[in-house]
Parts: sequence; structure tokens; C-alpha cells
Amino acid sequence: MRPTQILTASLLCGAATAALAAAPAQAQSADTEPLEAAPASAAEDVIIVTARRREERLVEVPVAVTAISGEELSRRGALDITDVGQSVPNVTLEASRATNSTLSAFIRGIGQQDPVSGFEQGVGIYLDDVYLNRPQAAVLDIYDVERIEVLRGPQGTLYGRNTIGGAVKYVTRRLPQDPSVRVRATYGTYDQAEGVITASAPISDLVRVGGSVARLSRGGFGDNLTTGLENYNKDIWGGRMSLEVGGYGEPAFIRIQGDYTKDSSDPRGGHRLIPGLVSGAPVLDNVFDTRGALNDPEQEVESYGLAMHAEVELSSALTLRSISAWRKDDSYSPIDFDALPAVDLDVPGAYLNEQISQEFQLLWDDGGAFAGLLGFYYLDAKADTLFDVRIFTTFAGLTAFTQANVDTETYAIFGDLTYDLTDQLSLSLGGRYTWDERSAEILRQNYLGGGSPEFGGAGVPFGATSTDFQGSRQFKKFTPRASLSFMPTPDHNIYASYSKGFKGGGFDPRGVGTNAPAATPGAPTDAEVAAFLSFAPEEVDSYEIGYKGNLGIFNIAAAAFYADYTDVQIPGSVACEVGGLPSFCGVVSNAGKATFKGLELEASARFGGGFGLAGSLGYIDAQYDEYITNIGNTPTDVAAFRVVQNTPEVTGSITASYDTPVGPGDLYLGTTLSYRSKTSQFEIPNPYLDQGGYALLDASIVYSAPGDRWSVGVYGKNLLDKEYKTSGYTFVATDPVTGDIVNGANGFPVPTLGPEGTLTAFYGNPRQVFATLTFSY
Repeated sequence: MRPTQILTASLLCGAATAALAAAPAQAQSADTEPLEAAPASAAEDVIIVTARRREERLVEVPVAVTAISGEELSRRGALDITDVGQSVPNVTLEASRATNSTLSAFIRGIGQQDPVSGFEQGVGIYLDDVYLNRPQAAVLDIYDVERIEVLRGPQGTLYGRNTIGGAVKYVTRRLPQDPSVRVRATYGTYDQAEGVITASAPISDLVRVGGSVARLSRGGFGDNLTTGLENYNKDIWGGRMSLEVGGYGEPAFIRIQGDYTKDSSDPRGGHRLIPGLVSGAPVLDNVFDTRGALNDPEQEVESYGLAMHAEVELSSALTLRSISAWRKDDSYSPIDFDALPAVDLDVPGAYLNEQISQEFQLLWDDGGAFAGLLGFYYLDAKADTLFDVRIFTTFAGLTAFTQANVDTETYAIFGDLTYDLTDQLSLSLGGRYTWDERSAEILRQNYLGGGSPEFGGAGVPFGATSTDFQGSRQFKKFTPRASLSFMPTPDHNIYASYSKGFKGGGFDPRGVGTNAPAATPGAPTDAEVAAFLSFAPEEVDSYEIGYKGNLGIFNIAAAAFYADYTDVQIPGSVACEVGGLPSFCGVVSNAGKATFKGLELEASARFGGGFGLAGSLGYIDAQYDEYITNIGNTPTDVAAFRVVQNTPEVTGSITASYDTPVGPGDLYLGTTLSYRSKTSQFEIPNPYLDQGGYALLDASIVYSAPGDRWSVGVYGKNLLDKEYKTSGYTFVATDPVTGDIVNGANGFPVPTLGPEGTLTAFYGNPRQVFATLTFSY
């Protein structure tokens, strides 16, 4: 047997042993569960979270929240933040189509997978309480992590306007008081080679410095057969540095932190699902292979930032907190939509983002019946997107160049107050008032015979400028939240809550101003162009009831939710005509209304002997009640033929584990089976791109020496080598009402941009097996 086969067989045997041993017991080790781990009396088992921007036991928080510790992430062999989505109900976290580092996030049916400026995320991503305004560079690699929290449902009161679906909080470790060094080395299949060095030291009794350096690399799962580059490879350098003053019982704490990541991975090319309709190029056997020739600009993602977190205890009950941050990221990406050597539908692009944010919080907690928080938040963010859309026409290459600069300035005041009506009953009330201004400069020009000069093309300017727009809009919104909690004992919480979410409106950066409906056909006014390019905010009203508690050997968290979603923003891009020539246009609308109803369950149990079992289950009925689209300039409700994207009806996972002393150390065996039902990549179902239900099997074997001085682990991801789609591109003709794909005389879909036809898919990672050795001092 090859070494890879031996490792895989060992993992499967270990996983089977753990599953068979743990299944009758239905239990799990407390430090591996994403729930309140034990009664309050067992302090070492209590999970502390900051879901309400203050430290609380997880069982006390009237929010559906999953917290996964850094230790558990290490035991699972988690590689990046998308791994978390496998075990949290009603959550989708994936790398977005043609990149390793742009994040698509959906929680309870709400999210956004369009990465261009002008469109906001529906799920807030936080790095140490700093909001990441854009999805680029948001696929955070996992190292030096204390925990990751996933908050489900609108979090607008405490986390702002773009947490309409929920929030994901990535929390790094604070520096220890004593000198420490930790080294982690990994090697695995596909030439995976990773190294992380973390070190810290005290300068004095009050001051500590430390940081981490990470090198994360892996060969490609496939190849680009045209350029010779690897496909789906990984080539990342990253690091964090921290300076901490105070804390550990001192009345003040200051943390200054910087981080840097450079991703030089090769461009990720899609897999064609249909043959080339002109070239006759066959569908490739390996779904991780591609043939796109576009490699300019060279793929590169660079992100970095500085943050300062300061806390001062003004009294025994009153704390002032300040969070200041500056972040910047630049992404350059060549996207070959058609995945063929010819220039059929090629899009070189650049995403340039920068943000400054400041947050102040005033927290009151005197140990009595009243606790609360008041805050102020400011964000100034710039998102610039530049891209060519290069398509083949019957007489020459045609390029539509777009430059879209969209700026956001936001102010907000917010508060959340909790009052104990009795020893068992508490009421929480909160609200946030947001002032939001979006400003846009959108320029679109056509070039004939090649690409635009911005991307090194030799095209000649052709025709009139199709969009030359400058404008701004303001939005104001109050988003309240209320919850009632009944705790008959400290280990049981029955709660009911209401919350409102809000996501700001904006401008479609791909819209064509000259195509705006106008009183004078072909000559729209500035106001008519502004109305055509803009879209309104979307809102959600969410209601939830839940229970969290400890039932002897069982720990349970259950929630039922209902949400009304209005003015749903649906961005998209379609084939169109501009000045009588075929081109590419943005189409965005506030489609109408949707209703989400669902259930979530997380449970774990632990018996003696080290056996454990834990699981999660999510169910959501997500439907459009109204979906208005223009068909022949006639508004038409097509809700019966549309679905909610990236939202499987059923998600679930089950983890079996066995933890036992072996010699002087500890041996851990664990296996996780996760499941997702059928998923549609877009609102219009597509039989080529949509993914049927599938399950993934992971397993791990970890031996830790006493005191965690060193450990060695072997991990398997997707051990059954399941092939599954995560995203894709489609530019083929469909019925405007039903969305059914229109086939031509050749039996294949009719292309709408470029003659070859674009139906390309991107896939989740195949089977990976790797070993990790860790030393700590």
C-alpha cells in the first residue's frame, strides 16, 4: 500500500472504533462541544462567550450561538473558517468561486455571494471584534485561535446593519503572562506543507509582546491544462504581532495588534459542465482540471491591518472600552468564466478595499439586577472594483471596462440593557440607530479589438461611454431587539426573542446607465440613471424561542425561528445589448418578500470512560412569497419558480469521540459525519450547477504528552472522497418565468455571452490526509 493509503486506512479504523464505542453511550467530552458544557459548579467546563459584547456563560445568552474552542478546532484539524460551517446548523461558509480567500457566508437563508463593490454582506465577519467590511480576504486561516463564535439570526442591535443573517466572530488568543513558544508543523497529501511559530514574552510585569508567523502551502488538486499552472493550490504567508499592557487583574488593558496575509495561490479555474459549443472541447474527466488561458493580472491577495483594543475599569461596576482599527486589502484575479483557451468570456479584475472604524462601549455590571451596554460606532470604508468583461463577437473582440468606486460612511448609537425581574426571570431590551451614506462613482467604457488599458489590453475606445455616474444616498434605520429569559436553575434557560435586521441599499456597479428607462428613449436624465442603478435596503423581522440547558449527562440547545424578509436584494449579471452590441449588464432588484421558518438542535452527552457523542441538526423552510422581475418591461411575480440560494433544507452533523490516557499522555479518537441536503447556487434552479444532498466524513487521531508539551495528530478530511459543487457560473438562455434552461438544436444550452457557452462549476476539497506535530514551551 502507498503511504497515503496506509494513513487513510488507519484513520478509518480509528474512526470506526470511536464511533462503535461511543454510539451506545451517546456522549461527548465537554471541551469538544459547541454548547454549555456543564453545570455552573464545574467552572473548568464552563464556556464563556461575548455574543452580547460582554462575557457571559453560553447558557445565559438568549441567542442561538455556537462556540467552538481553539482546542476543538485543533482536534478536528480545521484548516480555515469555512470548516466551521460543517458542524453548525443552517450555516454555509465557502470560498467564493474563483478564489481561495473571498468568503461567501449564509446563515438561515440570508447572505450574499456577489463580491463586487456596491453589494454588502448579509453575515458580519469579525476579527477580534473588528468588522470586516468586505468579503475579500475573509476566508481566515485557523491558527492562534481562542474560539470561533457563530451567532444565528439578526444581530443588528449590537453588531450593526450588515448582520441581518448573523455574525461569525474569530477570536485570537491573548498573550500569556509567562514566556511561551509554540511550533506547529504539518505535512499531507497534495504536498500540503504548513508551519506556524507562535512566541511571546513579558517585558515587565505589565507589558507583553508576541506574535505568530505562518507559512501555509499545498499543491493543486488539479491542473490548468493550458497555462500549466496548478489549480486549487495554496500559497500563503501570514502573521500577527501583539503588544499588550495590563490585564490579568489590572484595572486597565490595552492590546495593539497588527496582522498581514499574502496569498499568491494560482488562479482557481472552473470545470466546464458542457462541451465547447464551437471548439468541441470535451468535458474534462477531472473536475479539478481547467483550461482557461487568462492569467493577467497575476493572482494575488494582500491584506493587512492594525487594531487597538483598550479597556479601563472606571469603577467596580463601570468599564469603558474602545476598539480602533484600520484595514486594507488588495485582490487581483484573472477569472476565465468559460474555462477555455480562447477569449470567449474572460474577466480580469481588481478589488481594492480600505476601512477605518472606531467603536466605544460603556458597560455597567455591579452584580445586581441591572446590567447594560451603551455604544457608538463609526465606519469609513472605500471599496473600488475594476474589471474587464472580454467577450468574443462575430467580427471582433469586445470589452466592457468597469470602474466602480463605492464609499460607505456609517454612524450608529446602540444600547442593550438587561434587568432581572426576579431571580429567575430577566428582560433584555436593545436598539441601534444607524445613519448610513453610500456614495458611488461608476464608469463604464467599451473597447474594440482587445482589453482595456487598465489591464494591459490594446483595445481601441469604441462608442459612447455607457455609464458615467456619480451619486449618493442616505439611509437611516432603528433596529430594536427584545428578549425574555426564564432560568429555573442556573443551568437551564428558556427564552423568547425578537430582533430586526437591516442591510443598507446602494448602487449596482455593473449597471448600464444608457439602458435606464427614460421619458425620452435613449436619453435618460441623471435622476433616471440614479433610480435605475440604485436599490433599497432590505430588512428582516425575526422571532425565536429556545432552550439551553444541562439534563444530567446531556447538554442541549434548541431553537425555533420565524423570519419575515422584505425588499430582498437580488444582484445578478446577464447578457444584454449596449448600443446595439452584445455585452454584459448588471441587474439588481429588490425582488420582494420571503419567509423563513426553521428548527435548530445541538446536543451532546458524556459518560465515564472517555466516550462521547455530539450532534447538530438544522431545518429551514425558506420560500419566496413574492419575487418581482421585469419581463418585457412588465413586472411579473415569479416566486413559484424561485428558490433561496445557498440554503439547504437540512443540515446536520454527528461527532463520536473517545478520549483515554495512554502511557503518560492522552489519546483522542474522533470522527465527524456531516450532511447537507440539496442546495441551489442561485435563485433560479439550475440542474447543471445545483448540488444534491451529500455527506462528508472526517476523522482524527491525536496523542498529547503531559502538559501538552507536544502532540502528534493524523487527520482525514472528506475521507470518502465525495465530489460536490460549491459554486459556479452560468450564462445560458433560460425561460424568463420558469427559469428552465433553453436547449438548442445540438441538445446543449443556448449561450448568451460568447459562442462557447458558460456553465462552469467549482468543487469542494477532495480527500485530504495530513499529520501535524506540535511543540509547546
